[in-house]
Amino acid sequence: MKYIFLTIIIFICTSCENNQPKFPKTPNVLFILVDDLGYKDLGATGSTFYETPHIDQLASESVSFIQGYAASRVCSPSRASIMTGKFTARHGITDWIGAKSGENWRDLGRHDKLLPAAYNQNLPSNEITIAEAFKENGYTTFFAGKWHLGNEGSYPEDHGFDINKGGWEKGSPIGGFFSPWENPSLPNRKNGEQLSLRLANETAEFISEHGNKPFFAFLSFYAVHAPLQTTQEKWIKYKDKAKMQETANQGFAMERVLPVRIIQDNPVYAGLVENMDDAVGVVLKALKEKGLEKNTIVVFTSDNGGVASGDAYATSNLPLRGGKGYQWEGGIREPYLINVPWLNNGGSTSDYPVIGTDFYPTLLDLAGLDPLTYQHIDGVSLKPILEGKELDFDRPLFWHYPHYGNQGGNPSSIIREGNWKLIHYWEDGSEELYDIIADTGEQHNVIQEQPDIAIILSKKLLAWLTNVGAKSPESDPEYDSELASRRHQKVVDEKWPSLEAERLEMLSDGFKPNQEWWGSKITKD
Repeated sequence: MKYIFLTIIIFICTSCENNQPKFPKTPNVLFILVDDLGYKDLGATGSTFYETPHIDQLASESVSFIQGYAASRVCSPSRASIMTGKFTARHGITDWIGAKSGENWRDLGRHDKLLPAAYNQNLPSNEITIAEAFKENGYTTFFAGKWHLGNEGSYPEDHGFDINKGGWEKGSPIGGFFSPWENPSLPNRKNGEQLSLRLANETAEFISEHGNKPFFAFLSFYAVHAPLQTTQEKWIKYKDKAKMQETANQGFAMERVLPVRIIQDNPVYAGLVENMDDAVGVVLKALKEKGLEKNTIVVFTSDNGGVASGDAYATSNLPLRGGKGYQWEGGIREPYLINVPWLNNGGSTSDYPVIGTDFYPTLLDLAGLDPLTYQHIDGVSLKPILEGKELDFDRPLFWHYPHYGNQGGNPSSIIREGNWKLIHYWEDGSEELYDIIADTGEQHNVIQEQPDIAIILSKKLLAWLTNVGAKSPESDPEYDSELASRRHQKVVDEKWPSLEAERLEMLSDGFKPNQEWWGSKITKD
């Protein structure tokens, strides 16, 4: 009898082991990066307006880091941090590449107090990118989509990617999201082809052709950056959905510098989001068709917060404050998903604060590769969390943005440690302190109630900036407060009402942007 019982136990254990995906010797990596996607822009993160079924399914199979951050409030710095594992002040790309700085900032007629700091305009060649690290270990490396990390000589193929489809110096899709577009790395094939789907198909073809060997594939969408464009069919779908939810009387509220969108009801942006989700579905389907879904790590995230003001005023990040370009959570909090199939932890969440620099050491660790601790110096491996354990230490996270953006944010630097977030403003040296767990919306500056914590964090922040040689903005001797006041009043009196009118026009049955329709909105901001 005891031998029968032992046989049953062995059979059960063997069956359990057979049902557990085993760690592959050389797992593949698929990294999906969306441009300007806000934390609340997915069904999985709380949107009831945008529909993202493919990403929601991915989220149900992934660990979701609900306190996941981009390394910057704008794109190029954040992308450089993913590639290098370093905070922005350390690698020196602190603004989107192409932004004016120094005295050239005056050309924009903004009348601001400071002249933004200079910054690196190419990803430094001495950085060992995450692509180079995987390539060195025998992986075929592939890039598709937005690069925006330098001019010719600093393209994806110059930083470790064997194949480049669509990556060059531009940060937005020149010509729009429908072919014909202008992109030397992505030739036009047929008029009307949708850009997100084209990039997905290029990625799917790569997987199909190279899936028999380990690969590191980086799909970097130009979506959901401006210009906002979608199909007439998707616009009708979301226009009708917005009306079913009852159109709000007010869609915007005034922040310190510009209005911000406070409701998700833009039907064109919604269609652009769904186009991107459709594209994600294409790539995930390609993994399954090739039989690679069980040994491919999939990462999904965004490079900065959703565009609530400036640019296209596309989305609302509430209850998070602000959006892209802002120093508050709406500018830096992101969807942050990691799916490791053999760990069987899909649908779980972690509230440990993580950031874009953590991807580099985490993916090396998950792939069984040696860390490059001298390179990804500002990241930590999240593998223990993905295995169901805990990281039992707090560490400070740093952001440095000595610039004005297009969206209304202020030149400032940030430290987050534990529950506390301190913002240091470069215009006047003032600071804000928030308990980010109790006050995620950053409505209550508690610096007067917690002066000791503020002093400790401020000293840590400024000491760190000094240690890494961070550049600071300078006062503009030509600053004119009266001109600045007039400009602000014009925003309140003219820009804000025009945004409200435009919002209602997009929701009207007769809205038609142009002859082809898909050029849904060309923004000039």
